[in-house]
Amino acid sequence: MAGPRDPAERCSCRSTHCVERPLRRLFEGLASAVAACPWPFVLVPLLLSGGLGAGFLLLPQRQANDIEGQFTPTRGPAKAERDFVRRHFPPNDSERFSAPRLPTEGAYAALIAVAANGTSVLHPAAWADVLRLNATVHDAEYERLCARTAGGCAGPNPLLSRLGHAGPPAPGSLRFPVNDGVFLGAALGGVETDGGRVRGARALKLVYYLREDGPEARDSRQWLQSFLRDISSKVADLRLASIQVTYFTSLSRQEEFEGNTRSVIPLFSITYFLTITFAVISCLR
Repeated sequence: MAGPRDPAERCSCRSTHCVERPLRRLFEGLASAVAACPWPFVLVPLLLSGGLGAGFLLLPQRQANDIEGQFTPTRGPAKAERDFVRRHFPPNDSERFSAPRLPTEGAYAALIAVAANGTSVLHPAAWADVLRLNATVHDAEYERLCARTAGGCAGPNPLLSRLGHAGPPAPGSLRFPVNDGVFLGAALGGVETDGGRVRGARALKLVYYLREDGPEARDSRQWLQSFLRDISSKVADLRLASIQVTYFTSLSRQEEFEGNTRSVIPLFSITYFLTITFAVISCLR
């Protein structure tokens, strides 16, 4: 029979020997085993870490950086309602494209041309620069991938669709915000009016929609990625003197999100290294 328990080993509010002493005996035995046979304790953790770390090779196929997928509920009501709209009002990007029918914001590249020196974007010089900018974006690849309606690409701006390559509309010939049944509130910015007629506008917006249905969806995404990569240099090559250009695409938020992730990961690595180093040095004292 075991002898009576040492009162010093009993637990109380003032004594924790009942926990400390068994743990001390356990770690003493572990230390003796490590000292007697150290190599398994060195090699096994290294092999285990290497085997588990091999899973990082599959990371590019399994990473998920989709903003909607990460920051919205998986079975949220908004997604169910959008699927309902998509089923009952299916868009047709290849024949009868209509931006109001899109259940999402769509795949697009947007450019905003702002008149320089406080002038109007409807001035002949600024309008000529707008046409040059539009011709640069509207290339053969965009012609293949653009959302189409009435047998051609959906116009990036109602005024361009109406005037084509002609000169700008004469001052006072346009009404705002609705002109001949066409809403211009999203096409012109900083509008000055006189009795409902447009005297001038500081900015003009160009929106280039691409197809999201069918096999062209993947090519449309690649076109938008190349647009983000090359548009700055293309605008610089045009040497636009009368307008200033800003741009945005349906991929811009996603690209910024992924860019922030790539910039933060090295900082996390440095933080973990410093934390582990500090913990090891503290335990060696």
